[in-house]
Amino acid sequence: MPREVELDITGMTCASCSARIEKKLSRLDGVAAVVNLPLETAHVVIDSDLHDDEITAAVAKAGYAATVRGPAGGSEDSGGSDDSGPEIVDYDPRHLRPRFIGSLILAVPIVAISMVMGWHFAGWQWIAAILALPVVTWGAWPFHTAAFKAARGGSTTMDTLVSVGIIVASGYSYVTLGRALAEGYGWNVPGHYHVWFEAAAAITVFLLIGKLTEDRAKTRATAALKALLDLGAKSATVLRAAGTSDSPDGDDSSVDVSASGPGAEASARSSRTEVEVPIDQLRVGDVFLVRPGEKIATDGEVQSGHSAVDESMLTGESVPVEVAPGDSVTGATINTSGVLEVRASRVGADTTLAAMADLVSRAQTGKPAVQRLADRISAVFVPIVFGIAVLTLLIWGLTTGEWAMGLHAALTVLIIACPCALGLATPTALAVSSGRGSQLGILVSGPEALESTRSIDAVVLDKTGTLTTGVMSLTGSELSARDFATLAQLESRSEHPIARAIVDAAAADLSASADLDTGASLTDFENIPGGGLRATIDGAEVLAGRPDLLRERGITVDYAAGSVPRGATIIALAIDGEFRGLSFVADEAKPSAAEAIAELHSLGLDTVLLTGDNAQAAEVVAESLGIDEVRADVRPEGKVSVIAELQQRGRAVAMVGDGINDAAALAGADLGIAMGSGTDAAMAASDITMVKSDPRQIPQAIRLSRRTLGLIKGNLFWAFAYNTAAIPLAAFGLLNPMIAGTAMAFSSVFVILNSLRLLRFE
Repeated sequence: MPREVELDITGMTCASCSARIEKKLSRLDGVAAVVNLPLETAHVVIDSDLHDDEITAAVAKAGYAATVRGPAGGSEDSGGSDDSGPEIVDYDPRHLRPRFIGSLILAVPIVAISMVMGWHFAGWQWIAAILALPVVTWGAWPFHTAAFKAARGGSTTMDTLVSVGIIVASGYSYVTLGRALAEGYGWNVPGHYHVWFEAAAAITVFLLIGKLTEDRAKTRATAALKALLDLGAKSATVLRAAGTSDSPDGDDSSVDVSASGPGAEASARSSRTEVEVPIDQLRVGDVFLVRPGEKIATDGEVQSGHSAVDESMLTGESVPVEVAPGDSVTGATINTSGVLEVRASRVGADTTLAAMADLVSRAQTGKPAVQRLADRISAVFVPIVFGIAVLTLLIWGLTTGEWAMGLHAALTVLIIACPCALGLATPTALAVSSGRGSQLGILVSGPEALESTRSIDAVVLDKTGTLTTGVMSLTGSELSARDFATLAQLESRSEHPIARAIVDAAAADLSASADLDTGASLTDFENIPGGGLRATIDGAEVLAGRPDLLRERGITVDYAAGSVPRGATIIALAIDGEFRGLSFVADEAKPSAAEAIAELHSLGLDTVLLTGDNAQAAEVVAESLGIDEVRADVRPEGKVSVIAELQQRGRAVAMVGDGINDAAALAGADLGIAMGSGTDAAMAASDITMVKSDPRQIPQAIRLSRRTLGLIKGNLFWAFAYNTAAIPLAAFGLLNPMIAGTAMAFSSVFVILNSLRLLRFE
């Protein structure tokens, strides 16, 4: 069974770095890896017996350091060689800032005395040489160390281009001064001894400020995910029986306040203690206390207390939700008023918050096809650039005899070609998009989902719980009080909205309640997906569901079409193979459903209502919302067939649903969109999850995905166009190395700032 590992990686500076690490890891037996440059992480899938230390050792051999991220988001163990530390931290912004400030102070006079002819004085070249030495060594050290690491690993990166360019420019200049000194010129160097200290110093300064700006922008791009990861509580107040150990290992020590009656509950309350434990020591079954203003430690069920919970981090809604005993609550939401006692139902990586963070992180880590193309080009780009630079030098020198000008042009090629923007074009846009999506309550599983939205031309929507409120109520029944009580007994085993409506109606109906035998024996319960329920109650076989379900089992179901309330869902009941009658339930369309459908149409998408409900109920909803096509009375396997049929007709289909019976259709569609109020199975099978369960999020998610994909393509286009146009200009000697360094740094900053526009998406 494959296992997954998340790595935190230090030392990456460009797309070539991430590509090298991916290549090293993927060469290991049974390992597949995707590295994220802005997040400085790697998602590794291991289908072999390799240990974590072997994974981190492979990263160390590539010249970087890696730590395995622990369950709580921290680091479990460290990898990498001991000598990698000083070289890696050079790209830490805290180290870049003093290098930038120092280099800037020294570079200003270097550029001034070199570029302004009127300021030339005897020996100005030597002053420039002295001032440039700390700039091209200490100031440019991050680029040199990164290039050395790559060379030691037998490869090249974008930093190799930068480092070689700075070394060539400054080295040539120092050799020139040495030659002038050897020829007896001393302090007063003639003008034809050309030096390029201003180019080397300016390139260093521009690239350092580019790196600082990149880091600040990348921090903004990933801030949403980091904020999401930081939302969780750090500790929990666990209620334990007095005298028990504080050890988290035993669930028996947690107090059960709902044991058996008021007396037992009062006794339990009086004999318990409150123990503050770190969040990673909380266990399923523990009962913990949540005071007003505190975060709920983890997902659980309220055992006692009443309060209002602020779920804005989960749903984006500012109005708190009232909770009482029996209600579910989500970790990281905030208790606003009363004191709650909650029994933990999910902890650690199984919580809703962890699932959200995982989806957001995976979305940022993956790569769409457009970026995979860029990666393939980037892998061979650096060697090609070196080849072009050498050819430029040789052609200039051999054809014109201007070796100095040839070196000038070759140096400019090295600097202008550095394709850092290519490496940032996609991951930065994905980071901003997934972060903004999580703020809006839209969780995208990965970049493949982004690409799917581009081709989608039809949206298939489930009805109950997706477009309608899902809060159904009984609108009529032909059953006797006893038969209706039997139906309610059967439906009490189901959580479906229709079942809830039947049970609630029976509880409110005194005549039915009188016939409801709470001690009746119910066995062999079976949930028939998309069809109904079956069980044995006091020895009688009871079947309830769609009329067609009963007919398929040989039961005659007769009723007049006019007797069915318009828009109602029909529940037929049979006992021991005999049809007993019908009941009718209905729900209302969500207030925002019509607006959502209209926006989908404005995006050029056709809409199809796909439901297991009867045709009349489906058509009423479709008519009120303006949906193009209706497919009713469709069972779960039939939903998959409808999706396949549309695809065979050449349609690219998005499926929106929320139930277990929608899971297969969600997985089979080109794009699966699950409503957050739905089942775990539906969300697991989907590409996009709508946390708020608001239909308006459906077109919003499609718009966000399309905007992101368009922005990625724009980033890649400008990055490619920049390099394609600039390299010939540099080779022909039409660019100054200093200007080339400025342009190269600006291209990376432009890509990041362009991606940050997604932060304003609504």
